[in-house]
Amino acid sequence: MMKKVGIAVAVSTLALSGMLAGCSSGSEEDEKTLTVWAMGEEGKALPKLVKEYEQANKGVTVKVQAIPWDTAHDKLLTAVASKNGPDVVQMGTSWMPEFVEAGALADMKDYVKKYPELAEDKFYKGSFDTVNLKGSVYGTPWYTDTRVLYYRKDTLEKAGYKEAPKTWEELEAVSAKLSERKGDDMYGITLDTNDQMLSFMFARQNGSELLTDENKPLFNQPEFVESADYLSNYFKEGYAPIDFGMDIVQAFGAKEPNVPMFISGPWMINIINEQMPGIEKQWGTAVLPAKENNISFLGGANLSIFESSKKKDQAAKFISYMSQPETQTKWMEMTKSLPSTKEAWKNETLQNDEKLKTFGEQMENAQPMPLISSWEKVSQTYLQSFEKMYRGKAKVEDEVNVFQKKAETILK
Repeated sequence: MMKKVGIAVAVSTLALSGMLAGCSSGSEEDEKTLTVWAMGEEGKALPKLVKEYEQANKGVTVKVQAIPWDTAHDKLLTAVASKNGPDVVQMGTSWMPEFVEAGALADMKDYVKKYPELAEDKFYKGSFDTVNLKGSVYGTPWYTDTRVLYYRKDTLEKAGYKEAPKTWEELEAVSAKLSERKGDDMYGITLDTNDQMLSFMFARQNGSELLTDENKPLFNQPEFVESADYLSNYFKEGYAPIDFGMDIVQAFGAKEPNVPMFISGPWMINIINEQMPGIEKQWGTAVLPAKENNISFLGGANLSIFESSKKKDQAAKFISYMSQPETQTKWMEMTKSLPSTKEAWKNETLQNDEKLKTFGEQMENAQPMPLISSWEKVSQTYLQSFEKMYRGKAKVEDEVNVFQKKAETILK
């Protein structure tokens, strides 16, 4: 993703230069034309689904503009500054605080009352939290993702484990035993050291709140320090690889897998099936092992109404259609994206597919990262500190204290 420019700076710059960009939701569009900005692959797939909405709403045209993720943030900044954006916009969950603070997204609280499909109880709590900001509602969860444990059933069974580890203690024990197998580059699990969410997920599992209600960091507290030490130990003991040079799918799918376990999202199911056909029965997914809890990360995307839209009522109606369980199921079948509504998870495909079903179970214990605009900088900063810990270049507690001070500065 391109380096972000502050919204205030972008607004003032564009106001001075009079630059306008993006699709207009004003006079250039017919009154019955709804403009939707969707990102990445979603933008390419959505027009197919939109046709059904147009057929059910005669005279209405939904114009979808596909925007690459790597340019989406800057394009949204331009739209905020020019007040010349779409009617409906796809928002990454981590972007919500920034654009809500900028006044870019419309308050949908009244529409939540009007359309039953948008009611809070229709969604998983973690998903709805990403739109429920500053005492109002600024969107609707569209699709979700979370992280679970992928594991090779056959390899664990050979090592004496008939099911996936359920606790931190079991995970460490299994990883240790699997790393002792004969052969080069044999490990128990691979942990993505570039994953901004991983360490914070484990910290929450150990009871860390991460931040106070006033958004003051709690990283130097025992719960966080203990989780950092626990994760670092996997690398120091050789249970997990450092600078792993192998393709994760190949390493997981090999006859004798180099890494029989890893933590990832739902997209990996199709990737494994496509790249390693024939091993479908040899691997599975499981909810994350627990310490105090087994909270996972919750991500995905939301649908919001742009504040500058003059068609907010029509936009809300479209979003309510996208939130219907039947529509969510069709979208899942088209894109493999996981539904955000609880009702859609009753779909036979999701209930009968054990690997997918795990994600629905994990959604019951999944939370987004703290919904503040400065969180990305905090998490990026932590990756630098964590590297020093797992490489043994700094003591865990000392480096966590360094990170605490950096976070305090960022969050001022």
